[in-house]
Amino acid sequence: MTMKEKLAVCTAEGSALLAANFYNFETLEGLLLAAKATNSSLIVQLSESSLQYLGIRPAVAMARAMLTDCGVEGWIHLDHGSGPEVVKKCLDAGFDSVMIDASEQSFAENVRITQEVVKIAAAYKANVEAELGYVAKLGQDQQAEPTSVEDAKRFAEATGIDALAIAIGNAHGFYKQPPNLRLDRLREIRAVTRCALVLHGSSGIPDAQLQEAIRSGISKINLATETKNTFMKKLQSLLAGSDEIDLRKVFPKAIQEVQALIIRKLEVINL
Repeated sequence: MTMKEKLAVCTAEGSALLAANFYNFETLEGLLLAAKATNSSLIVQLSESSLQYLGIRPAVAMARAMLTDCGVEGWIHLDHGSGPEVVKKCLDAGFDSVMIDASEQSFAENVRITQEVVKIAAAYKANVEAELGYVAKLGQDQQAEPTSVEDAKRFAEATGIDALAIAIGNAHGFYKQPPNLRLDRLREIRAVTRCALVLHGSSGIPDAQLQEAIRSGISKINLATETKNTFMKKLQSLLAGSDEIDLRKVFPKAIQEVQALIIRKLEVINL
């Protein structure tokens, strides 16, 4: 089943997929071991900075091989692509899905750029995600108005996207104060759009809110900050005061921490 088809199923039945970012072999293994342990489908995501670090083709080859070896139903997705050029490179390398993020542009420019990406992706039969509204990035003000219902309807119809990331009180990175998702706005947007709806910035959102977001129409939940934080905090604790130089003895314990985190997230989302 393609990712586009899977998200359509999730949208129809009111379920959701976890989309988790990975940064190296170790974080990817933690994600996939968790998916295997829970018999869950999983989207593995790469940001542009991770692609610059790993290389596009090596990253795709590693993810594809490990998905197969673990026996996990999964897909490779570009997270927050900055423009059509990087989208095309990722699709040529074998990505199943791409996100174009022109959300900081004007509405008209966001539509234009997204339409171009949708046209490019059609030749690959790939899933396309876009973003509309202000979902704060790291260091930005987390207080903002949610995505407009009218704008969401107009944007989805004008672009023909498969998935739309919306702003409903969510933000990237850790929250400066407890998040309070605008689930009323989510339900209103769900009522007027047919594409899958995406929640970015799930790190730190309480479990009950995540579950209610799924019931209200979210079909894809992104997770990044908690994963890298979990991995690095475990490494820091293991290396503090240690003379160990064999990474093969140190990294597995950090992988296990990521696995435990993702198992818990999948159990919350799949409930």
